[in-house]
Amino acid sequence: MKNKKEILFHAEKLLTKKNPFMMTKVSPIDFTGFTTKEQLFLHELDGQPFREIAPGQRWGDRWEYGWFRGTIVVPKEAEGKRLVAVLDFGSEATVYINGIVSGAKDLNHHYLTLTRSAKAGERFELVAEAYAGHTDVQPVFGESQLCIFEEEVYQFFIDLECLYDLRNHLDATSLRVAEIDRCLTQVFAALDLTLRQESLEENVKRCRQIMEPLLACVNGSTVPTLYLMGQSHLDVAWLWPIEETKRKIARTMSNQLALIDEYPEYRYTQSQPYLFQLVKTLYPELYARIKQAVKEGKIIPEGSMWVEPDTNLPGGESLIRQAMHGKRFFKEEFGVENEMLWLPDVFGYSGNLPQIMKGCGIKYFGSVKLFGTYDNVADPFPHNTFLWEGIDGSQVLTHLLNYGDDYPIRIRPSFLIRQWSDRVQLEGISTRLTQFGHGDGGGGSNRDDLEFLRRLGNLEGVPKTKHGSPIEYFEDQIKRGIPDVKYVGELYYPAHRGTYTTQALIKKLNRKAEIGFREVELWGAAAELLQKRAYPHKELDSLWKTLLLHQFHDILPGSSIHRVHEEAQLALKELNANVYGLASTARESITDDDASRVTVFNSLSWPRKELVALPAGVHGISDENGAALPVQQYEGANYAEVEAPSMGWSTYRIEPGVADGPAASAVFATESRLENEWIGLELNGRGEITSIFDKETGMDWAAENCNVMRMYRDQNSDFDAWEIDRRYRLAPIELNETAKVSVTANGPHFANIRVERQINQSTFVQDIRLRAGSRRVEFHTTMHWQEKNKLLKVDFPVRVHTNESLQEIQFGYVKRPNHASRPHDADQYEVVHHKWSALAEANRGFALLNDCKYGISVDDNLMSLTLLRAPTWPDETSDQGVHHFTYGFTFWEGAFLDSPVVREAYELNYPVSLAAGGSHETQSLLAVDKANVIAETVKLAEDGSGDWIVRLYESKGASVACGLHFGLPVAAASETTMLEEKLAELPHEGGKMSLQFRPFEVKTIRLRLNGRK
Repeated sequence: MKNKKEILFHAEKLLTKKNPFMMTKVSPIDFTGFTTKEQLFLHELDGQPFREIAPGQRWGDRWEYGWFRGTIVVPKEAEGKRLVAVLDFGSEATVYINGIVSGAKDLNHHYLTLTRSAKAGERFELVAEAYAGHTDVQPVFGESQLCIFEEEVYQFFIDLECLYDLRNHLDATSLRVAEIDRCLTQVFAALDLTLRQESLEENVKRCRQIMEPLLACVNGSTVPTLYLMGQSHLDVAWLWPIEETKRKIARTMSNQLALIDEYPEYRYTQSQPYLFQLVKTLYPELYARIKQAVKEGKIIPEGSMWVEPDTNLPGGESLIRQAMHGKRFFKEEFGVENEMLWLPDVFGYSGNLPQIMKGCGIKYFGSVKLFGTYDNVADPFPHNTFLWEGIDGSQVLTHLLNYGDDYPIRIRPSFLIRQWSDRVQLEGISTRLTQFGHGDGGGGSNRDDLEFLRRLGNLEGVPKTKHGSPIEYFEDQIKRGIPDVKYVGELYYPAHRGTYTTQALIKKLNRKAEIGFREVELWGAAAELLQKRAYPHKELDSLWKTLLLHQFHDILPGSSIHRVHEEAQLALKELNANVYGLASTARESITDDDASRVTVFNSLSWPRKELVALPAGVHGISDENGAALPVQQYEGANYAEVEAPSMGWSTYRIEPGVADGPAASAVFATESRLENEWIGLELNGRGEITSIFDKETGMDWAAENCNVMRMYRDQNSDFDAWEIDRRYRLAPIELNETAKVSVTANGPHFANIRVERQINQSTFVQDIRLRAGSRRVEFHTTMHWQEKNKLLKVDFPVRVHTNESLQEIQFGYVKRPNHASRPHDADQYEVVHHKWSALAEANRGFALLNDCKYGISVDDNLMSLTLLRAPTWPDETSDQGVHHFTYGFTFWEGAFLDSPVVREAYELNYPVSLAAGGSHETQSLLAVDKANVIAETVKLAEDGSGDWIVRLYESKGASVACGLHFGLPVAAASETTMLEEKLAELPHEGGKMSLQFRPFEVKTIRLRLNGRK
């Protein structure tokens, strides 16, 4: 035993001090350089102010880049040798060799090979673009060296580490370990590291011969197989801005191409078409090499979506467009059809993702994240390989990888052994999918990984490996038989729950942009049909890609540095301006210049009666029968209640005067009461609701005070922007300040109570509004948020008894526990929703609505909408400033299927629009005759045919037959995939089509109009 311990100590010592033996220094590499904040390219460097820079010198300011260049002439002593440049600029750098982007100096790549067989007198021109970073600490320019790489010594150390690492992860009493120890004893007896160059080379060759028999030992007949995919997860933005990602992808791809050149068996998988688009635009020479490698099957573009998006927060249509643009790019650029959705680092996976995947032709799903929960989980996920079933019954074959502490991911025997031994699914599988290569900031695998792979194909004691496309793993699993394991519903990630709330403005801009796209696509199609106005295909393509980019899983969730968020806000504000501008132009083109009329447009698939502010200078309007509409004046605007048909418009005539309201109005307010025909609210001095009286049933919905602001200290042990600690309710902050309460509107159309209040360091102004005839109460809020590390919620404890809550997700909803009976229930103390959440008994229910808030907690009968956070890392100014948002509630009697919740939530988020002019009569383009079926999207087909695409879904979890009614000249109809590929012809007659939906089913319908080929 003592001898063995000495062997292990000897091996460890050698491996930690191996680098000086592998590198023989030839000479320093001298550089000149300059710094800039501009993105420059190699051909733009002539005339730049290059100056000498010496080791130890600090350089660069925040966000700057340093350009450095130097010349190498191969000396005689390097003739025939592998020659490398060991570079140290103090930071990551993209490196050009003789004008070609050839690799990078980064955390996982420490040297660049100049040539594998040097020729004396050969010249190498080195140019590097290095990132100075974004902290106050300037990088230090280090000493770069030209070195002879002692190849045989390197190979010796790979052999040694392979055996040493293997024996440390086998049964210590096994014969295999005893033989390895005996072998290492012989190696250490033969090794003489006092020798140099040729003599040392001969010495280590003899040592390798001693190890060779043990490296040639193979496994028996019963051994698992790992399918290995070379890969580099590259965050589009995170602790660096998108500008740095433009360099990171060039570094990553050039590194991987260099490895492919030396290791022809290597296969590298890269996701995210957006990254390929960056290379295509910025590095055309590199892109040409990538295309050739793809053609040869050595680079595998796979992953399906434009970027790796968050899947909790984007709308369903956005996720479809992620796949549409992603798959289209890979098909058009490389001729490949993606079959796998690869989202390794996303913070949970929507329960309707399987249906979206299948609808977009994606067969397989792979991820890593569910097992990376940072000990922030009570009930670990139970499976690795399984059928994942979504809320509609769609199933996709799924494999979840798990790594534990293996990061960065490096190929070693121990890593492969743990990949099998650490699986959570102990039976029913004999293979696993395994990624390798440095990620987060890009980089990918390095030479060591590939050398180890050459030794680990079937080494005794290590799982067998196959290296290639991840699709091969899934296809093999199908041949072996899919395990009899099914997981139903969302893949809830029991960590990073704060990402539903952090960076509230980005989330609001995302929601508004998604709504804007619905408007511009519908009205753009109508304008093309009625006015022959060109549909803005090209503009929409570009605008959609901007939105999809900003749905990346560290941008939309709010977990990046300040500059990323600042730039995202600017980009999304500009996007919204463009999208809403296009929508307005399309609507205006449908009307005419008749200044005596206004037109009301409704993009939702049911008729609506809505309150609107009339255009400036318009005092009153009348309907098509000439009846003047009552008008309510409020804060300088005139409000009227107008009607508009499903996905259509109505025209009203402008009247010179203001029509009087009804003699008696059912809606009124005092400082302590707000009431209409259906609801009576009572308020206290803090603007909280003490009673929600249902006049129809005589019941009070408020179990305790509602609309109560709750603030908590929000200080996590780590991952500040990401996390809401499960113990946050133990750290409340008292908010006892009273409010200024005043009545600002008192009918006839609506009443409004204004609450002005300070909470801790922040203040808010809230308009509590109730319309006549409505069961929806709205809270229009302006918050001046001045907190640090605080969490703000608003509580609604209601008189509903149930053991689950309902939350809207993409194209439907999920049911989640509102209790902590089991560990997995307790883990869901904060969840994501879209426009609504509800508590429902068999015959009644209560729902919270919102226009931009995605986080909520539901504990028994307490619904707590999460309004704002204030994390300080990685963005020290998160969410500081003014926020505008609206939330509300509604309630109903009867079954949830018959409730108005879904429509109420849409109407809160999708206002009707007004346009000047209006000679056209009232018109409905499309209508659906069942309330639980929603027409989510109407657009022109992507192929430019002029066909209309209509995407509908069942929203309540109920099978239903419904009619789709046309106000269009439909000649033919067909059902298609979500990517608009034809599936089957559909009959229609009399301006109507009959459709049948399973619960939560999404259907995509293509309509060919008369006169179109």
